[in-house]
Amino acid sequence: MQPTRLRVDRMVFRLRDHGMGEIKEKIRSVIFEANTVAGKVFDVLLIVLILLSVLAVSLDSVTSISQKYGDVLLAIEWGFTVLFTVEYLLRLWTIQNTWLYARSFYGVIDLLGSLPTYLSIWFADAHYFLVVRVLRVLRIFRVFRMVRYVGEAELISQALVASRRKITVFVCSVLALVVVFGSLMYLIEGGTNTEFSSIPQSIYWAVTTMTTVGYGDVAPDTGLGRGLAAVIMIMGYGIIAVPTGIVTLELNEAHRKRANTKTCPTCSAEGHSYEASFCWRCGSALFQKSTSGEG
Repeated sequence: MQPTRLRVDRMVFRLRDHGMGEIKEKIRSVIFEANTVAGKVFDVLLIVLILLSVLAVSLDSVTSISQKYGDVLLAIEWGFTVLFTVEYLLRLWTIQNTWLYARSFYGVIDLLGSLPTYLSIWFADAHYFLVVRVLRVLRIFRVFRMVRYVGEAELISQALVASRRKITVFVCSVLALVVVFGSLMYLIEGGTNTEFSSIPQSIYWAVTTMTTVGYGDVAPDTGLGRGLAAVIMIMGYGIIAVPTGIVTLELNEAHRKRANTKTCPTCSAEGHSYEASFCWRCGSALFQKSTSGEG
């Protein structure tokens, strides 16, 4: 009698675990995927709630509106926070690798989207940081199956990573030129022009001039100083084109396959090709094999 009862208990636990696993997988497909009707509806609804929550926080920062409807906006803010907290906890519960998702870009943004409201209990103005929720609207590229844009984003990201050393060397060269030109302008204008009262002030002028911003708050008076300013301005136009050419070269050399909206069930990574069967980040299987019932 005892062995039979043990077998029954094991069967009950197995069915319970199997049913819980199916529930988790269904919730995960709705929350993380955008290639199903339920998933698309969920993400569209989520984006609408995010925009409304950001609007509520923005309105609360207006003094006249806050004085009249402050309590209403506070209640709305806490309502959104509770919803987003539940959603974040569901994401952590359904994903297989919780820590990997928590450290990902969207994982951090999801956490920061709710944390300021709780911090506002101790810090009065912390809830204004809730505008970070607007970053979650980036999910719209996945929601509407904008596969081409997702693929282009991966392409640009890869090009930027590949050209980071070249861009770093270029930025260091520009910084060196700015220091040199700023020091020269201080030597030329420092004795007669009070606006170039120090080397840091002159470097500030060189930065605004070389980047073609030109606020006009600091300007040279001498002919030699104006001549040097003209040289820096012309160089600025050429310097702007250099990083563009570097990134364009890497874009042309990058060979990326088209990406779909499938997310990894383990680490929630996106940007997989249509032919991919395993995650490019963690190597887990993207599609779970369907298990038939035991006979």
